[in-house]
Amino acid sequence: MKDMYYGMNIAGLDRKLPLCPISDKLMIGAFVIFGDPELTTACAKALLERCPEHDVLITAESKGIPLVCEMARLLGNERYVLARKAPKLYMKNVLSVEVRSITTDHKQTLCLDGNDAEYMKGKRVVIVDDVISTGESLHALEELVNRAGGEIVGRMAILAEGDATKRDDLVYLEKLPLFDSEGKPID
Repeated sequence: MKDMYYGMNIAGLDRKLPLCPISDKLMIGAFVIFGDPELTTACAKALLERCPEHDVLITAESKGIPLVCEMARLLGNERYVLARKAPKLYMKNVLSVEVRSITTDHKQTLCLDGNDAEYMKGKRVVIVDDVISTGESLHALEELVNRAGGEIVGRMAILAEGDATKRDDLVYLEKLPLFDSEGKPID
């Protein structure tokens, strides 16, 4: 099978996303901002133009990290919170939830350090991610924020695909279609 790509303009920049099969009949466009600071900065700026007033940003490990870091930097080095895929030695009083992402073949756990949970308590929180598709990771982050006592005031992503494009509570920059086994976009 030859490599297939989908060309997109995202935050004013052209990129080719490799198409990756997730079943015999369905492929997704792999969007990875790792190693692409030009795209990361452009997307962070574009999202911040539409970002509601907030006190803290949160994302899940790992592809949301460069995005939320750049958003925080552009906001004057604002502190942000990271939900990890596993508890780390430095984490105390960990809050955790299970999640199943479209890009992973097994259940994962998202963990929030107790100090970060305390920091979010009573604060306005914006959830940030690179791509939202099924909404499972987003739901897990929402649960962590709620359990920490934060108030969710926004949900943002660079791209939305599948059912996520129909959500009215999600701010995103572009729609990313799903693809059939031949690489043709599915509406």
